[in-house]
Amino acid sequence: MIRVLIVDDSLFIRTILRDLLKDSPDIEVVGTAVNGIDALEKISGLKPDVITLDIEMPRMGGLEVLEALRNENAKPKVLVLSTLTSRQADMTHRALRLGADDFMLKPKDVPNVRGIERELVQKIRNLVAFPTIVKPTAVRQQAADAIVVIGSSAGGPPMLDTLLSALPPDLPAAVVVTQHMPEGFTASLAERLNRVSPLPVKETGNGESLQAGAVLIAKAGFHSVISGVASGSGSVHGRIIHSTAPRLHAVRPAVDTTFTSAAHVFGPRTVSVLLSGMGNDGGEGTLAVKAAGGTTMVCAEEDCLVYGMARSALARNCVDKVVPLGRLAREIARAVSRFEVNHV
Repeated sequence: MIRVLIVDDSLFIRTILRDLLKDSPDIEVVGTAVNGIDALEKISGLKPDVITLDIEMPRMGGLEVLEALRNENAKPKVLVLSTLTSRQADMTHRALRLGADDFMLKPKDVPNVRGIERELVQKIRNLVAFPTIVKPTAVRQQAADAIVVIGSSAGGPPMLDTLLSALPPDLPAAVVVTQHMPEGFTASLAERLNRVSPLPVKETGNGESLQAGAVLIAKAGFHSVISGVASGSGSVHGRIIHSTAPRLHAVRPAVDTTFTSAAHVFGPRTVSVLLSGMGNDGGEGTLAVKAAGGTTMVCAEEDCLVYGMARSALARNCVDKVVPLGRLAREIARAVSRFEVNHV
């Protein structure tokens, strides 16, 4: 049983979160707190495994709670709840640097609040299930000659925990993840994923080269375009170009942009994967990967919160495999290993 303490100054949010968690057989809400002072007292007495933590509260806010917990040995996992503002994006990143374990965006209205139940529950479970991975301080990498591109939207972040944590640390391909997310929050997403993945994870930088065995999270506000770079040996490697071209499918970054440009540069040495997401983004990109001779996968519907993106690819008859979430990392590694055999 995972013991959860809800910390938020809003009675509405406290009530909603308790209501969303009450039907999960492995989660017990052991209490609520209205500010940081109240939270520290209840953490000491109730010994929760996980706390959901609001950042801005009267008397003592979430950042001060994290400061107070920094030197505690037996402290709970912390899931920060953020609103969609640039100020909160900065504070969320600070929260992760202060020891928060993950974050989640608060919906703006009641119908959307009710829609986060599955993601909330999965994030809480993941906090307990996935340990923090300490990586070597110096990691030797080389330019990638193969790429894995992953697209996701609503419901995607907890799936990325599961997928990236299971990839082999010596994966001989670059990984680029396009997750629909408001501007300012993808740096925090990369920070979170870097803790649970054996591969190094960071947000994309403009002009950054693609390295084998490393994961890049597309920076929100820009399309991440894969551009080819000729090497001295005559082979072609890739780099990230940030583009401010108009939004595609009403989003930027768009999965289609990254998938299509990756297929253009890496051709048959491209693996594409679609996870949970609403809308059609990813369908055309998956078709482009298939047309270039690459390998295309989508996650099984039962593992997705929303199936629009995957369904868009399936409707184009360009998907090689429909794979349960728990087997996706293995299938990706298998597909990339075939590139190595063919290369030899």
